[in-house]
Amino acid sequence: MSTRIDARFAELKQQGRSAFVTFVMAGDPDPKTSLDILKALPKAGADVIEIGMPFTDPMADGPSIQAAGLRALKGGMTLRKTLAMVRDFRKEDNATPIVLMGYYNPIYIYGVDSFLADAKTAGVDGLIIVDLPPEEDTELCIPAIKAGLNFIRLATPTTDDKRLPAVLANTSGFVYYVAVTGITGSAAADSKVVGAAVARIKRHTALPVCVGFGIRTPEAARAIAENADGSVVGTALVDVLKGSLDVDGRATPKTVSAVADLVSALAQGVRGAKQAAE
Repeated sequence: MSTRIDARFAELKQQGRSAFVTFVMAGDPDPKTSLDILKALPKAGADVIEIGMPFTDPMADGPSIQAAGLRALKGGMTLRKTLAMVRDFRKEDNATPIVLMGYYNPIYIYGVDSFLADAKTAGVDGLIIVDLPPEEDTELCIPAIKAGLNFIRLATPTTDDKRLPAVLANTSGFVYYVAVTGITGSAAADSKVVGAAVARIKRHTALPVCVGFGIRTPEAARAIAENADGSVVGTALVDVLKGSLDVDGRATPKTVSAVADLVSALAQGVRGAKQAAE
Protein backbone atom coordinates (compact mmCIF):
# COMPACT_ATOMS: atom_id res chain seq x y z
CA MET A 1 0.00 0.00 0.00
CA SER A 2 1.36 3.36 -1.01
CA THR A 3 -0.42 6.54 0.03
CA ARG A 4 -0.14 10.18 -1.01
CA ILE A 5 1.99 10.63 2.14
CA ASP A 6 4.52 8.03 0.98
CA ALA A 7 4.57 9.55 -2.51
CA ARG A 8 5.11 13.09 -1.19
CA PHE A 9 8.01 12.14 1.10
CA ALA A 10 9.66 10.13 -1.69
CA GLU A 11 9.33 13.15 -4.00
CA LEU A 12 10.82 15.52 -1.37
CA LYS A 13 13.68 13.12 -0.72
CA GLN A 14 14.55 13.25 -4.42
CA GLN A 15 14.46 17.05 -4.26
CA GLY A 16 16.72 16.88 -1.21
CA ARG A 17 14.45 18.94 1.01
CA SER A 18 12.38 18.68 4.15
CA ALA A 19 8.56 18.72 4.22
CA PHE A 20 6.56 21.64 5.50
CA VAL A 21 3.50 20.33 7.34
CA THR A 22 0.71 22.75 8.29
CA PHE A 23 -1.98 22.24 10.92
CA VAL A 24 -5.37 23.97 10.77
CA MET A 25 -8.58 23.29 12.69
CA ALA A 26 -11.51 22.10 10.55
CA GLY A 27 -14.29 24.68 10.57
CA ASP A 28 -12.29 27.50 12.17
CA PRO A 29 -13.61 30.20 12.17
CA ASP A 30 -16.50 28.93 10.00
CA PRO A 31 -16.86 26.09 7.45
CA LYS A 32 -16.58 28.25 4.31
CA THR A 33 -13.52 30.24 5.41
CA SER A 34 -11.93 27.03 6.67
CA LEU A 35 -12.27 25.41 3.23
CA ASP A 36 -10.84 28.55 1.56
CA ILE A 37 -7.83 28.38 3.92
CA LEU A 38 -7.40 24.68 3.17
CA LYS A 39 -7.36 25.37 -0.58
CA ALA A 40 -4.81 28.18 -0.12
CA LEU A 41 -2.31 26.07 1.85
CA PRO A 42 -0.66 24.05 -0.97
CA LYS A 43 -0.27 27.17 -3.15
CA ALA A 44 1.40 28.92 -0.18
CA GLY A 45 3.90 26.07 0.24
CA ALA A 46 2.36 23.37 2.45
CA ASP A 47 3.58 19.88 1.49
CA VAL A 48 1.31 17.96 3.88
CA ILE A 49 -1.83 19.25 5.62
CA GLU A 50 -2.97 18.16 9.06
CA ILE A 51 -6.59 18.99 9.82
CA GLY A 52 -7.77 19.08 13.41
CA MET A 53 -11.06 17.34 14.17
CA PRO A 54 -12.76 19.67 16.68
CA PHE A 55 -13.46 18.03 20.03
CA THR A 56 -14.87 19.33 23.31
CA ASP A 57 -12.07 17.97 25.53
CA PRO A 58 -8.74 18.34 23.67
CA MET A 59 -6.29 17.55 26.47
CA ALA A 60 -3.02 17.66 24.46
CA ASP A 61 -3.80 21.01 22.87
CA GLY A 62 -2.67 24.36 24.15
CA PRO A 63 -5.04 27.32 24.63
CA SER A 64 -4.79 28.52 20.99
CA ILE A 65 -5.78 25.22 19.40
CA GLN A 66 -8.41 24.55 22.09
CA ALA A 67 -9.96 27.94 21.28
CA ALA A 68 -9.88 27.12 17.56
CA GLY A 69 -11.74 23.86 18.22
CA LEU A 70 -14.36 25.68 20.26
CA ARG A 71 -14.81 28.33 17.52
CA ALA A 72 -15.30 25.51 15.02
CA LEU A 73 -17.81 23.65 17.21
CA LYS A 74 -19.70 26.89 17.82
CA GLY A 75 -19.83 27.37 14.04
CA GLY A 76 -21.51 23.95 13.72
CA MET A 77 -18.50 21.87 12.64
CA THR A 78 -18.86 18.10 12.98
CA LEU A 79 -16.78 15.10 11.96
CA ARG A 80 -19.14 14.49 9.02
CA LYS A 81 -18.66 18.08 7.86
CA THR A 82 -14.89 17.70 8.29
CA LEU A 83 -14.93 14.75 5.88
CA ALA A 84 -17.13 16.74 3.49
CA MET A 85 -14.54 19.53 3.59
CA VAL A 86 -11.81 17.06 2.58
CA ARG A 87 -14.05 15.85 -0.29
CA ASP A 88 -14.47 19.45 -1.50
CA PHE A 89 -10.71 20.06 -1.27
CA ARG A 90 -10.03 16.91 -3.31
CA LYS A 91 -12.11 18.24 -6.24
CA GLU A 92 -9.21 20.59 -7.02
CA ASP A 93 -6.21 18.88 -5.40
CA ASN A 94 -5.59 15.18 -5.66
CA ALA A 95 -1.93 15.26 -4.67
CA THR A 96 -1.50 17.03 -1.32
CA PRO A 97 -1.58 14.50 1.54
CA ILE A 98 -4.22 15.09 4.21
CA VAL A 99 -3.93 13.80 7.76
CA LEU A 100 -6.78 14.08 10.26
CA MET A 101 -5.58 14.79 13.77
CA GLY A 102 -7.55 14.56 16.98
CA TYR A 103 -9.08 12.30 19.58
CA TYR A 104 -10.73 8.90 19.49
CA ASN A 105 -14.09 9.80 21.00
CA PRO A 106 -15.72 11.43 17.92
CA ILE A 107 -14.54 8.51 15.74
CA TYR A 108 -15.87 5.98 18.24
CA ILE A 109 -19.27 7.72 18.22
CA TYR A 110 -19.24 7.90 14.39
CA GLY A 111 -18.46 4.16 14.26
CA VAL A 112 -14.93 3.00 13.41
CA ASP A 113 -15.78 1.05 10.23
CA SER A 114 -18.08 3.76 8.86
CA PHE A 115 -15.55 6.45 9.68
CA LEU A 116 -12.65 4.65 7.99
CA ALA A 117 -14.72 3.92 4.86
CA ASP A 118 -15.94 7.53 4.67
CA ALA A 119 -12.49 9.00 5.39
CA LYS A 120 -10.92 6.88 2.65
CA THR A 121 -13.52 7.83 0.02
CA ALA A 122 -13.30 11.50 1.06
CA GLY A 123 -9.56 11.44 0.28
CA VAL A 124 -7.99 11.29 3.74
CA ASP A 125 -4.51 9.70 3.76
CA GLY A 126 -3.61 9.33 7.41
CA LEU A 127 -4.70 9.67 11.02
CA ILE A 128 -3.02 11.01 14.14
CA ILE A 129 -5.09 10.06 17.18
CA VAL A 130 -3.34 11.43 20.21
CA ASP A 131 -5.16 9.52 22.94
CA LEU A 132 -4.82 5.95 21.60
CA PRO A 133 -1.63 4.25 22.85
CA PRO A 134 -0.08 1.27 20.98
CA GLU A 135 -1.76 -1.08 23.50
CA GLU A 136 -5.09 -0.11 21.90
CA ASP A 137 -3.98 -0.81 18.30
CA THR A 138 -6.88 -3.18 17.62
CA GLU A 139 -9.39 -0.34 18.27
CA LEU A 140 -8.46 1.84 15.31
CA CYS A 141 -4.84 1.54 14.19
CA ILE A 142 -5.01 -1.97 12.67
CA PRO A 143 -8.43 -1.36 11.03
CA ALA A 144 -7.11 1.96 9.62
CA ILE A 145 -4.10 0.23 8.06
CA LYS A 146 -6.41 -2.40 6.56
CA ALA A 147 -8.55 0.41 5.12
CA GLY A 148 -5.47 1.84 3.39
CA LEU A 149 -4.80 4.78 5.72
CA ASN A 150 -1.50 5.62 7.37
CA PHE A 151 -1.60 5.59 11.16
CA ILE A 152 0.90 8.15 12.38
CA ARG A 153 2.25 7.99 15.91
CA LEU A 154 3.62 10.61 18.22
CA ALA A 155 7.01 10.09 19.85
CA THR A 156 8.00 12.49 22.64
CA PRO A 157 11.17 13.44 24.56
CA THR A 158 10.06 10.92 27.20
CA THR A 159 9.70 8.01 24.72
CA ASP A 160 12.80 5.97 25.63
CA ASP A 161 14.51 3.23 23.59
CA LYS A 162 12.49 0.54 25.40
CA ARG A 163 9.18 2.21 24.51
CA LEU A 164 10.07 3.29 20.98
CA PRO A 165 9.62 -0.12 19.25
CA ALA A 166 6.03 -0.34 20.61
CA VAL A 167 5.29 3.18 19.38
CA LEU A 168 6.74 2.40 15.95
CA ALA A 169 5.26 -1.10 15.56
CA ASN A 170 2.23 -0.23 13.41
CA THR A 171 3.21 3.31 12.46
CA SER A 172 3.28 4.27 8.79
CA GLY A 173 3.51 7.44 6.70
CA PHE A 174 5.81 9.29 9.06
CA VAL A 175 6.66 9.56 12.75
CA TYR A 176 5.58 12.78 14.45
CA TYR A 177 8.17 13.82 17.01
CA VAL A 178 6.82 16.17 19.66
CA ALA A 179 9.77 18.47 20.30
CA VAL A 180 8.51 19.90 23.56
CA THR A 181 7.14 18.07 26.59
CA GLY A 182 3.68 19.43 27.37
CA ILE A 183 0.86 20.96 25.38
CA THR A 184 1.05 22.55 21.92
CA GLY A 185 2.27 26.12 21.60
CA SER A 186 3.93 26.19 25.02
CA ALA A 187 7.67 26.50 24.42
CA ALA A 188 10.21 26.83 21.62
CA ALA A 189 11.90 23.75 20.16
CA ASP A 190 15.69 23.51 20.54
CA SER A 191 17.08 22.39 17.18
CA LYS A 192 20.22 20.71 18.65
CA VAL A 193 18.20 18.61 21.10
CA VAL A 194 15.72 17.82 18.33
CA GLY A 195 18.51 16.75 15.98
CA ALA A 196 19.77 14.20 18.50
CA ALA A 197 16.24 12.91 19.14
CA VAL A 198 15.50 12.53 15.41
CA ALA A 199 18.77 10.61 14.95
CA ARG A 200 17.78 8.29 17.81
CA ILE A 201 14.33 7.59 16.30
CA LYS A 202 15.89 6.96 12.90
CA ARG A 203 18.00 4.18 14.41
CA HIS A 204 14.70 2.36 14.97
CA THR A 205 12.80 3.15 11.76
CA ALA A 206 13.20 3.97 8.07
CA LEU A 207 10.12 6.23 8.16
CA PRO A 208 10.46 10.00 7.75
CA VAL A 209 10.49 11.88 11.06
CA CYS A 210 8.59 15.18 11.25
CA VAL A 211 8.94 17.53 14.18
CA GLY A 212 6.18 19.64 15.68
CA PHE A 213 5.28 21.70 18.78
CA GLY A 214 7.31 24.85 19.41
CA ILE A 215 7.99 26.01 15.81
CA ARG A 216 6.67 29.52 15.20
CA THR A 217 9.08 31.41 12.92
CA PRO A 218 10.73 30.82 9.51
CA GLU A 219 14.10 30.70 11.33
CA ALA A 220 12.90 28.01 13.74
CA ALA A 221 11.32 26.03 10.88
CA ARG A 222 14.57 26.23 8.98
CA ALA A 223 16.68 25.06 11.95
CA ILE A 224 14.38 22.08 12.55
CA ALA A 225 14.25 21.21 8.83
CA GLU A 226 18.03 20.81 8.78
CA ASN A 227 17.73 17.86 11.18
CA ALA A 228 14.33 16.39 10.36
CA ASP A 229 12.31 15.18 7.37
CA GLY A 230 9.60 17.71 8.10
CA SER A 231 8.58 20.65 10.29
CA VAL A 232 5.01 20.90 11.58
CA VAL A 233 3.49 24.30 12.39
CA GLY A 234 0.05 24.65 13.97
CA THR A 235 -0.28 27.10 16.85
CA ALA A 236 1.37 29.98 14.95
CA LEU A 237 -1.12 29.56 12.08
CA VAL A 238 -4.08 29.33 14.44
CA ASP A 239 -2.87 32.48 16.23
CA VAL A 240 -2.54 34.50 13.04
CA LEU A 241 -6.02 33.33 11.99
CA LYS A 242 -7.45 34.45 15.32
CA GLY A 243 -5.70 37.81 14.99
CA SER A 244 -7.48 38.42 11.67
CA LEU A 245 -11.01 37.94 13.06
CA ASP A 246 -13.39 40.77 13.91
CA VAL A 247 -14.51 41.64 17.46
CA ASP A 248 -17.25 38.99 17.27
CA GLY A 249 -14.75 36.30 16.23
CA ARG A 250 -15.91 36.22 12.62
CA ALA A 251 -13.76 35.98 9.50
CA THR A 252 -12.72 39.19 7.76
CA PRO A 253 -11.43 39.75 4.19
CA LYS A 254 -7.92 39.41 5.68
CA THR A 255 -8.40 35.97 7.28
CA VAL A 256 -7.40 33.64 4.42
CA SER A 257 -4.46 35.78 3.29
CA ALA A 258 -3.17 36.19 6.88
CA VAL A 259 -2.78 32.41 7.17
CA ALA A 260 -1.49 31.97 3.60
CA ASP A 261 1.13 34.71 4.02
CA LEU A 262 2.54 33.14 7.18
CA VAL A 263 2.57 29.68 5.53
CA SER A 264 4.47 31.18 2.61
CA ALA A 265 7.11 32.75 4.92
CA LEU A 266 7.50 29.51 6.93
CA ALA A 267 7.70 27.41 3.75
CA GLN A 268 10.56 29.59 2.53
CA GLY A 269 12.33 28.97 5.85
CA VAL A 270 11.95 25.20 5.43
CA ARG A 271 12.99 25.28 1.78
CA GLY A 272 16.10 27.31 2.64
CA ALA A 273 17.24 24.71 5.16
CA LYS A 274 18.90 22.08 3.01
CA GLN A 275 20.71 24.68 0.91
CA ALA A 276 21.98 26.29 4.13
CA ALA A 277 23.11 22.90 5.44
CA GLU A 278 25.10 22.07 2.31
